[in-house]
Amino acid sequence: MATQYKTPVHLWIVGGLALLWNAFGAIDYLMTRMRNLEYLSQMGGDPNELLAYLDSFPIWAQFGWGLGVWGGVIGSLLLLARSRYAVWAFGLSLVGMALSFGYQYMGAPPMPAPAAMTEGPMAFVPVFIIIVGIALFLYTRNMQAKGVLR
Repeated sequence: MATQYKTPVHLWIVGGLALLWNAFGAIDYLMTRMRNLEYLSQMGGDPNELLAYLDSFPIWAQFGWGLGVWGGVIGSLLLLARSRYAVWAFGLSLVGMALSFGYQYMGAPPMPAPAAMTEGPMAFVPVFIIIVGIALFLYTRNMQAKGVLR
């Protein structure tokens, strides 16, 4: 059994930043699923083209997107609650990312991605999302191994 340590300050910092980061993902997910054209038009390009592209994904890839987003939000909340289940939530979030981004970049979407998703800094956002997701999973697993999470 792991020895339980006092909660380090960095856990609250990482947990708070993780919640903010994943809350943005949740807002993006909800605004896209609710087909909020005003929100989507702020991303550049034609929002209807973006929606058509996302709607062309198979259900398992769309499910992966939701799993990635909501696994991250729940993982962040569980990390702040110092729950060992945060590791599982962040792990499920990584599975969701693999399904969603895997199809997007290695599958064969029936239509090309809109230019707004593939040009400039937006082309690197998925890579950054994956790096943050892996870092949160590893951090949480480390906190569990140190006995900080219950």
